[in-house]
Amino acid sequence: MRTSTDAPVRGERAGDRESQLKEKDVSQDLYQRGDKVRREVLGDAYVDQATKAATDFNRPFQELVTEYVWGTLWSRPGLDRRTRALINLGVLTALGRTEEIKIYLRAAPNIGVSRDDVREVFMQTAVYCGIPAALDSFRAAQQVFNESERKA
Repeated sequence: MRTSTDAPVRGERAGDRESQLKEKDVSQDLYQRGDKVRREVLGDAYVDQATKAATDFNRPFQELVTEYVWGTLWSRPGLDRRTRALINLGVLTALGRTEEIKIYLRAAPNIGVSRDDVREVFMQTAVYCGIPAALDSFRAAQQVFNESERKA
């Protein structure tokens, strides 16, 4: 990765360089904002583990998630974090992404999502996404709830 002190690449115009530097600044701001929001929602332990597990291969993807999912989307006004998480639970149920569902269920206490909220979302998805999809989400939720009760 080039830094602001690197010499221009042959054929690169000064305007291109300035644009790249501005883009890097914006990207860094988004990353920092995203990291903050991601930690507030998912918790430091989860984010630290994901960061530690990043490799040269998947680090750009982790950065993308932090910048755009958390720094842009989850930072937008208009919907609170609780509502965003409930929407995600419904969408992830429709997609059959139970591992991702577990992540949001573990984060639920951080953003005001109750077990009753979770049950109602999964009941809604049973009708619109199908009983098997909702059943998988109910099973994932019960696993997460059991884990949290054992820890308590």
